Amino acid sequence: MKLVDVHCHLNHELFKEDIDTILGRARKSGVKAILISGVNPEANKQVLSFVEKDHSLLKASLGIYPIDALGIQPDGVGLPSHKGPIDLETEFSFLEKNNTKFIAIGEVGMDFHWASKEETYERQAENFRKIIRFAIKLKKPLVIHSRKAEEECVQILSEEIKEQEIPVVNHCFSGGKEVIRKAAALGHYFSIPPNIVKASNFQTLVKMVDIHQLLTETDSPWLSPIKEQKNEPAFVMKSIEKIAEIKQISIEAAASQIWKNYQKVFGTS
Repeated sequence: MKLVDVHCHLNHELFKEDIDTILGRARKSGVKAILISGVNPEANKQVLSFVEKDHSLLKASLGIYPIDALGIQPDGVGLPSHKGPIDLETEFSFLEKNNTKFIAIGEVGMDFHWASKEETYERQAENFRKIIRFAIKLKKPLVIHSRKAEEECVQILSEEIKEQEIPVVNHCFSGGKEVIRKAAALGHYFSIPPNIVKASNFQTLVKMVDIHQLLTETDSPWLSPIKEQKNEPAFVMKSIEKIAEIKQISIEAAASQIWKNYQKVFGTS
């Protein structure tokens, strides 16, 4: 079986001491591709450096996290921080110069968990639209962060992306059924984390969405399926097992289709 983790943060400080062990477990479990996600200019540079360890396994997804773009950052994140708002044009220039070194733009989107919708909607929406247009220019898939902003993100994506110009992957999507249906009808993909084993919202999403639009992720080190243990790419097998159970197909069939989806979305072999 070939497994894929389309969204994680292996550059997090929690992995500093055991990254080789983590990658070894991923390979042993059948993971053939891991997309490490950037969140700001500093993190993007770190991710590019990180994937140099193993180009066959590690891939870069470079992003502009919505609250980082505003100059807001939660305490104790464990990822490289950026002081002040992000200058989008400067970061776009950096991404263009490194266009061949990454396979997706993300994570990007909107967030009304860490930032007030009333105070920041206009700025977040403006930034998001600029990023979408830039991704279309580069013809890169988008990996979307939409915490407490699912409906707003899907609406903006529906306005900015015409006829599925580029693939959209909704990472860790927690929108309601109506928003799931709308995003699925737009051709969006949804990446499913391992905590689906205990999270009913992800189970519902998998029931509703065709398997041809599903992917697997971990969001490591977060969203672990195992209490008091940090998440890691090897745990995508937990997502595969639950998807197979819900779809009433074999684990092998689920893994095979999701690998094909990964190849289609990210243009990789």
